[in-house]
Amino acid sequence: MAKKTHPVTKYAKAVIKGKIMANRWVTLACKRHIEDLDRKDIYFDEQAADHIISFYEEFLVFYEGEWDTKPFLLEPWEKFIVGSLFGWKSKDGYRRFRTAYIEIGKGNGKSPLAGGIGLYGLTFDNEPGAEIYSAAVTREQAGILFRDAKAFVEGSEALNELLVVGQHNIAYIKENSFFRPVSSEKRGLDGKRPHFALIDEIHEHPNSIVVDKIRAGTKGRRQALIVEITNSGYDQNTICFQHHEYTEKILEKTLSNDSWFGYITGLDVCAKCEADGKTIPQDGCPDCDDWRNPKVWKKANPNLGVSIKSKYLEEQVAEAIGMPNKVNIVKRLNFNIWTEGITKWISADKWNSCTDSTLKITDFIGKPCYAGLDLASKIDVCSLELVFSFENLLLVFGKHYIPADTVRESRNRLQYEKWIESGRMIQTPGAMTDFKYIEDDLRKINENHPIIQLAFDPREAGYLINNIMEWTKEDTCVEINQGPALINEPMKELEARISSRLLWHDGDPVLAWMMSNVVLKDSRGGPVKYYYPTKTSSDNKIDGAVALIMAIGRAMLKEGPVVSIYDGMTPDEIKNRMAM
Repeated sequence: MAKKTHPVTKYAKAVIKGKIMANRWVTLACKRHIEDLDRKDIYFDEQAADHIISFYEEFLVFYEGEWDTKPFLLEPWEKFIVGSLFGWKSKDGYRRFRTAYIEIGKGNGKSPLAGGIGLYGLTFDNEPGAEIYSAAVTREQAGILFRDAKAFVEGSEALNELLVVGQHNIAYIKENSFFRPVSSEKRGLDGKRPHFALIDEIHEHPNSIVVDKIRAGTKGRRQALIVEITNSGYDQNTICFQHHEYTEKILEKTLSNDSWFGYITGLDVCAKCEADGKTIPQDGCPDCDDWRNPKVWKKANPNLGVSIKSKYLEEQVAEAIGMPNKVNIVKRLNFNIWTEGITKWISADKWNSCTDSTLKITDFIGKPCYAGLDLASKIDVCSLELVFSFENLLLVFGKHYIPADTVRESRNRLQYEKWIESGRMIQTPGAMTDFKYIEDDLRKINENHPIIQLAFDPREAGYLINNIMEWTKEDTCVEINQGPALINEPMKELEARISSRLLWHDGDPVLAWMMSNVVLKDSRGGPVKYYYPTKTSSDNKIDGAVALIMAIGRAMLKEGPVVSIYDGMTPDEIKNRMAM
């Protein structure tokens, strides 16, 4: 008899095949699950996934509305989330995922789902002295999710026998464990050692203090789990948007983090609008998902027809159409649209389409190049990008430098450590980047690949450039002020080359990440008139992208417009011609 497909895998396959309606990000989460089943360094423990799924159905009973006294039977999408969180394991047998970012439309049952996760961690996760927290900025907000968990216990005969319920505490006395609501008010987050932390409505958090303190408290736990549940927000300068963006980058494989789980529902941008840098569906576009169209509501509301009714959404949409001041609220809460959409410069798909992982800089010994050097800060990432021109086809190679102290203190520490280990990023000792490393690399590069021109931003470059000018030609080093007037044309040129695949790179993951972080800023206001690179947060580095733009700017002056004799050639044919 054939083995029955596990519910988590069954859901993933159904989404990928289009049998279950889902947006791009849920589909990518499902593809991640299927692809990871073939890996040897992690594994999916079906029994562990089954255990928490059965916990909901056997121990939790709903307590209000039409579901009163009915068992909590998980929907397929809910089984996918909790089954993934508890089924995926590392080789050491502990859980793979330590953080879950779950962004779903209002009314889809996020809080009861999270409350169940907390109760499972309290009772059946084999963690003596477990501290489970419902965490938020305010006591009132933290209490919402806790009340769901408390009601589940009070409605379960089995859990009532096991646990002692107080007004603000659920205690598992036998194991010296508890479940409590906590907030940032009156130092309420200090001294906590969470086994599980359930952070509710993170889009309402004005800063990262709750997340930071909770995360710091988990360091002594074997397999701590932080679950962030939220609707979408509007402010890109928030911890919620940072985690939203970070999750997208993991799902599209721009970044790699095996311990981070992501599930983001919402409506899709059409291919054309995405190519134009749009990150949210555009009203009036016939191909973008329209929030007024019931046919796409399921993408943002996986529990449509269960905990949230079509009639409710119909009423919300009708009110928004009649009262324009309500449109953004309905878009955010009910359809997971970040209403202050940003304009991304280059999509991950477009950048990845220009990848040739067989490219090696050593294959171009003796060939001249252009260089761009971004030294934005001595205590942060510095990037060097090299551009080789072959009859108007550009080939890109890069190097990135970062001081050791910055690595240890950065939110991006784990990613930086991976890149350092793989050789894609160079760590220099101490608190500041040692520019001697960069100078030595430039000397070696110039010996093997004569630098035609080196473009640099003057803000941090004085001493280093003076040294470089001693062993280069007089006109090699070119100061580039990164104002809109000078950066606009090189950005457009780079974008055009990427779109027409007249630029190739070797798949440098650091540069790919930095390119994905660039958003367009308007230097005049209104629609974008001048291209100007910026980022949504200080953690999203763009130094490599800026260095590449500067190098492209110098190549433009020498190499002319985007016209290529390589059109129609295969990669092998192009390489053979370049070797001539």
